[in-house]
Amino acid sequence: MKHSAAVCIGLFAVTGVVQPLAAAETYPLRPIRMIVAYPPGGGTDRVGRVMAEELAQQLGQNVVVDNRGGATGNIGSELAARAVPDGYTLLMGNVAPNAVNVSLFKKLGFDPVKSFAPISLVAVTPNILVVHPSVPVKSVSDLLALARAKPGALNFPSAGVGSSSHLAGEMLKSMAKIDMVHIPYKGGGPSLIALISGQVQIMFATLPAAMPHVKSGKVRPVAVTTAKRSLAMPDLPTIAESGVKGYEAATWYGLLAPAGTPRPVINRLHGETVKILAGPTRQRLEAQGFEPDGGTPAAFAAYIKSEIAKWAKVIRDAGIPAE
Repeated sequence: MKHSAAVCIGLFAVTGVVQPLAAAETYPLRPIRMIVAYPPGGGTDRVGRVMAEELAQQLGQNVVVDNRGGATGNIGSELAARAVPDGYTLLMGNVAPNAVNVSLFKKLGFDPVKSFAPISLVAVTPNILVVHPSVPVKSVSDLLALARAKPGALNFPSAGVGSSSHLAGEMLKSMAKIDMVHIPYKGGGPSLIALISGQVQIMFATLPAAMPHVKSGKVRPVAVTTAKRSLAMPDLPTIAESGVKGYEAATWYGLLAPAGTPRPVINRLHGETVKILAGPTRQRLEAQGFEPDGGTPAAFAAYIKSEIAKWAKVIRDAGIPAE
């Protein structure tokens, strides 16, 4: 009996290991849902649809984009966090719900670290610091000198409180110790129109949105907010190299699964993502102003934690109240 019990326990232990591995080897057996926590048309949706299309080809199953917008990405993210962790529900994450919102909202229906299994950072979009042509600023040093000479005279718009365009400005205010006035608008489009019309002086716009207006001369580019220069505008310096050491702000997009998704499935999805971002899709994303990444799950997990800490400090220093 003891021998039989030992055999049964051994078989159970082996089965417990083999089943997830076998599931990963045959994965996927049915269509996959990719939740995008924003309406169609935005950056997260664009990256999500490109990845869904390519993953479907790589995996041999449909990958259906499910747009669940609302509450700055919180509604769709919570839905993904509560899904069955079997690899058939994925989330195209974004810096807001997956790093910023935990400091902006008193209560979230998910934990940005504990509720998800990171797969890969897919792409980063630089913000670009642009000014109205009437503003006598051609460099970051010019801007800082003007802001210090006239405290509170410069206004910068944003897509809303807590948006990347808002927090990029607050970070510059904090790190450079300058005084600028934030004016929130209902979206990136209206805030960019306000800059073009001269209602505000400077803006931290997303690169894809600002590029046409830079080319037409309606706004003047000053610097990019990322740690490295933009592939799309390599001659434009970063804010960090322009005198504000350590400054880095970007909108990023990454692929995640619900926590508890089997590791072999995570590894499979990461491997496919790396293949996708090494092929023609890379140029496709770069043409739209995105900078592909494809880092490991561990690197993405560490990046999310560092982003949470960074934005928590910016929000705290700016005195932005939690909703």
